Order: sequence, then structure tokens, then C-alpha cells
Amino acid sequence: MAEIIQRDGTWAFDGATVRITPGLHRSVPLFRQTYGEVAVPLEAVAGVVFEPERKRGRLRIRLREGADPLLQATGGRLPDPADPYRLVVDVDRAGVAEYVAEEIRRALLLDQIPKEPTKAYLLPGPPVPVSVRSSDGTVSFDGTQVRIDWADTSDRVKRATGPRIIAVGDLVQVEWLPNSGYEDGFLRFVTRETVFSKLPPEKDPYALDLWGSARRDLLTALVATAITARLPHPSTRDGGAQAQRRAPVAAVPPAADHHDVLLRRLRELGELHREGVLTDEEFAMTKAAVLRGF
Repeated sequence: MAEIIQRDGTWAFDGATVRITPGLHRSVPLFRQTYGEVAVPLEAVAGVVFEPERKRGRLRIRLREGADPLLQATGGRLPDPADPYRLVVDVDRAGVAEYVAEEIRRALLLDQIPKEPTKAYLLPGPPVPVSVRSSDGTVSFDGTQVRIDWADTSDRVKRATGPRIIAVGDLVQVEWLPNSGYEDGFLRFVTRETVFSKLPPEKDPYALDLWGSARRDLLTALVATAITARLPHPSTRDGGAQAQRRAPVAAVPPAADHHDVLLRRLRELGELHREGVLTDEEFAMTKAAVLRGF
């Protein structure tokens, strides 16, 4: 057993699994504490490195592309402190960190673990049900459907449409961008009907606009990951690694269906405008966004 215990967390390697447990210190981000323990099977590991620094070092594990739904859902956009595959190491424990890294590297070599992308997720993602309250509303996922209950501060267009319920079978993909504290983020649910929609997140009834507490809004990545783990693996969409870096083309509806979807969205906006829910300015803005999709 190779193990290192730090304030940031604990890594333990038994020859088959790297067990990563977040620390309980207040300096550990809420996201990592909520995501909890991660058991990384050796076959999901592409490499490991220890980066020594003058005061502290970094122990990092790199996973094979396509192995982890968390990395797939967040696209490498998790802030470093929230990354569960990174451990801050005190300078006096650098030797232990090097030993742990070397033990993992030796096991990778002995077991001849390939570095190529995987064809299935090797980590399960967070358990369901999962529910997160964000600045734009509460999003919940029970394994079969997504539900969004808008906050009082959500845009009137969203509140007028009522709670949004989306079956997981209707989803094409989930798009996530963190709220950095300087720039707003979003969590968008892309369905066959909305794949061409270009509404801004604050107006889109299929998206959460993340503009409040960056610390709490980061938890929406839990929902994005839980859903991603239950969607078809990227390798099944377009033949491998390239599919993981672009939207799934196979799921795009034909042009005629696309126009029907946009026309339906325009009719819905027109009804909201006639009912007085949307002002002239709001109607013009959202209508222009939809028309750009033609």
C-alpha cells in the first residue's frame, strides 16, 4: 500500500485502485468535499506526476480520455483547487509523494495499461438522485429526468414557462461552463429540439444562468456529470476521440425538423409577448436570437 495523507486529502494505492479522499479542512473547496471519495481503477490512468515547488508541490494523476464522466462533462474547466485529481503536498512530504507516483507508474508498466481513449466510462460519476440550488434555480436529476425549478430572480421568460422537466432520453448532451466570479457560467441541457437554439443562458428555459456564488454554482457540475455518465459514451457517437471534442453530429435533426423547431419557438415567444409576459425589448432580443438559427 502506497499512501500519502495531506490537509488537501488522502491518496492510497493498493496496486489496482487509486483511492482519493478529499480533506476536511476548510481550505478544501465545497465541490471536492461534496463530490466525495473517488476510486480510480488502474486501467483508467494514463499517467501520474509529482511537480515539486519551493513551498509546496502538486501530485497529479492524468486519466485516459473518455474514462471519466466528470472530465467529460466539465471539459477541463474545473478550477485547479476543485480538481479531485490534484493533491497539494507539503515540502516535507515530497519524498512520499514521489514514492506514491512511482508505485502507480510501476503498476501501469507491469499491467501494460494502454494510453489510448477508452470506449466506455471506467468511473461511475456521482450517485443519484442529486439536486443543486444555483443562482438561477434548483436543478435535480433522479436518473431518468431533469427538473429545473426557477428562482424568484430568474428571468421572466423562464418563470413564465414554469418548471422545466426533461427526460434523459431526450437529451443530446449537457454543456457546462463554470461561474468564475468574474464571468457568468451556465448549465445547458441540449435536446433534439433545442440543438440549434442560440438563446443566451439568461433567457433560455433549457439553461441555468450561473451568476451568483461561484463556490455554490460549481456544484452544478455534479448534475452535469451524473447526466453525462448516463448518456451514450462519446466513442459511440462519431468514432472516438474526435467526437469528444465536438457536438454529436449524428443526433442533429434534419433541416426540415430544425425549421419546425425554430418556428415553434417563435410562436411560443409571440404568445408570451401578446400575454404581456415579455416586453417589446425582451421579445425583440429573444426573437433575434432564434432567427439567427435559421
